[in-house]
Amino acid sequence: MFPRRQALAGLVATGATLLLPVPRKRLAAAQLPLTPPQTAGPFYPDTLPLDSDNDLVQIAGRDGIAKGIVTYVGGRVLASTGRPISGARIEIWQCDANGRYHHVRDSRSDRPLDDHFQGYGQATTDATGGYRFRTIRPVAYPGRTPHIHFVVSAPGIPRLVTQMYIAGEPGNDRDSVLLGVRDPAARAALIVSLRPATDGEPGALAGIFDIVIGQSAG
Repeated sequence: MFPRRQALAGLVATGATLLLPVPRKRLAAAQLPLTPPQTAGPFYPDTLPLDSDNDLVQIAGRDGIAKGIVTYVGGRVLASTGRPISGARIEIWQCDANGRYHHVRDSRSDRPLDDHFQGYGQATTDATGGYRFRTIRPVAYPGRTPHIHFVVSAPGIPRLVTQMYIAGEPGNDRDSVLLGVRDPAARAALIVSLRPATDGEPGALAGIFDIVIGQSAG
């Protein structure tokens, strides 16, 4: 196993410990608020890359790594009752450090593609609902503040399409998609603080994005 795979595996457990479980006696009275849905946007991959794992920074079979600041994003997927959802599929996609999506419709020739950035990845939640991705810190492009697209799906639960944003970005106050979430508390649930990663490579960042997708079946 490559060191980067070991780091990803270890960080799943780290992210899972940062959200305390809701006491069972309180579940009936206090449901967790659902993560707000967001538009999928125009650039969900038209063709999935051959390497579609949870490490978007390094493509299998290539020596180079993606441009940008390595960032670990993880957390837990929960039902509204606080119950962890294992086996949920999480997909993410985002533009590269040059502001380009790996999509045929993103044809901006003034911004070269980073051929070392995977652009899309997927993961499956573990028994605690935990997941983890190794990607880059998202960057802004014309009309949008930095963000990462998410799709979460699991049996018996409505599919969620949403986006994750970065705390402190000035564009957050002007982004029409983010501001489309009118409730300030719900909007804040989409915004993640990034801090230096404690067990990633030097200079890497890490953030926790917990996702609540509805009532678990059973």
